[in-house]
Amino acid sequence: MPRTHLFPPDRVHYVWNNALPPVLEIDPGDTVIYELRDVTDNQITPASTAEDLTRLDWSRIYPLAGPLLVKGAQPGDVLEVEIVDLHPKGWGWTGIIPGYGLLAEEFEQPYLKIWDLSPGDHTFFREDIRIPLDPFCGTMGVAPREPGEHPVMPPGPFGGNMDIRHLTRGSRLFLPVQVEGALFSVGDAHAAQGDGEICVTAIEAPMYAVLRFYLHKGRSIEEPQFLCPKPLTAKYDEKGYYATTGIAPDLMVAAKKAVRYMIDHISQTYRMSREEAYILASVVVDLKISEVVDKPNWIVTAYLPLSIFR
Repeated sequence: MPRTHLFPPDRVHYVWNNALPPVLEIDPGDTVIYELRDVTDNQITPASTAEDLTRLDWSRIYPLAGPLLVKGAQPGDVLEVEIVDLHPKGWGWTGIIPGYGLLAEEFEQPYLKIWDLSPGDHTFFREDIRIPLDPFCGTMGVAPREPGEHPVMPPGPFGGNMDIRHLTRGSRLFLPVQVEGALFSVGDAHAAQGDGEICVTAIEAPMYAVLRFYLHKGRSIEEPQFLCPKPLTAKYDEKGYYATTGIAPDLMVAAKKAVRYMIDHISQTYRMSREEAYILASVVVDLKISEVVDKPNWIVTAYLPLSIFR
């Protein structure tokens, strides 16, 4: 009979390490309820200012709830994680952190936006810009097979900090088990984000998460895969999009150009600072690769949903 467990909210870790002892052991089919901290481990609060972003203790960034041992999991198996439910705890933040983000060299000063998430299904950037919420966990993964400590920020074949905004309620994530027991961990919850998370933060938010775990024996995959059972952009499609393109022989250069042009468009059209436009773009703008075959140049397109503007 499947069981429901409450993961101890005080048990977190800050690096990947397959030597960490499991906090909780479950059977396949069981459900786990998590109370997740924000990505800064509560260093940013609703009372914080932009200067607090320059004083972060980086050893406490990415607190992950885990490890969770799934009985019977062995290397070569696949761990399926069903995202049953996600509930932000009423507030969130988005920030420009010096030295980070796609355009870090152009945005050298800290900037902080605090969001009121109490309406539940939306928030406001300002009174004429309404953002629908679509919460997900930015970091979900199993312990890597390589021994020792590994930073959380870069993702890997084991999953980790993937920041895939479509891993919302109803989605199912498939992870290649690397070590015995899988040793799953989760954190970095987001209330909303555009594809790309371009300024390095989404709407970062403490959150309740309910996850259910299944085990597929002998079904080998090399890297994470997932099933998303709903349209990818349904909350934004109503009024269409404004798009900017970046064209270059390097996809990162093309992405930067597309975002730079989008920031120019947002700031000029909707009368806000470039910092505000960068923050807004990180939360709602989707980056997409439009082509990778017309060498020597590739195209990245940035899509701004017009439905957010009232």
